[in-house]
Amino acid sequence: MKAVLFDMFGVIARVQSPASMAVLERTVGGDPDRFWAAYWAQRPPYDRGEVTGPGYWQAVCAQLGIPLDRRLTEELTAADLASWSEIDQRTVDLLGLLAGRGIVLGLLSNIPEDLAARYEATQPWLERFAVRGLSCRIGSAKPEPAAYEWCVRELGLPHGEILFVDDRAENVDAARRLGLQGHVFTSPEELWVTLEAALT
Repeated sequence: MKAVLFDMFGVIARVQSPASMAVLERTVGGDPDRFWAAYWAQRPPYDRGEVTGPGYWQAVCAQLGIPLDRRLTEELTAADLASWSEIDQRTVDLLGLLAGRGIVLGLLSNIPEDLAARYEATQPWLERFAVRGLSCRIGSAKPEPAAYEWCVRELGLPHGEILFVDDRAENVDAARRLGLQGHVFTSPEELWVTLEAALT
């Protein structure tokens, strides 16, 4: 193993908390289950950079039959960005340990441009990554093979020398089918045990 390719959300950054999800639900109003169905149904084009933030929320609200104005667009955008912005410092610290061991670090994240720009402006640890495969900029998202292959090309290493880490088993399975090593993330501590075994 010469490189570790990290997922962002659910590994380095936390997934949406119940409190942050409640803010989005209150902002949009209506039935929460219908909202989340529309939120995720319309998300792939946003993650791939095919639509902007306002275009994404237009599609979500159109599916819900809710009128959308500039104020609501801004409020939904702000609540959404905030909901994905909590960092797990334990994993950030682990990045430093790996870099100190000479391991090449890569990032593969399904992330819209608005959120990518926010992270780049506020999180200096992103500079640790030699390769940043952000779905909004590479035109493909996990578990599409093209997303992994983009990172492999940029890392310049054989597939089998790269360990992909993600909290979703389906994303790890997709990486393994392409020949990468895979690890389903449950905690920074458990990941470090796996990494130390691979490095010794």
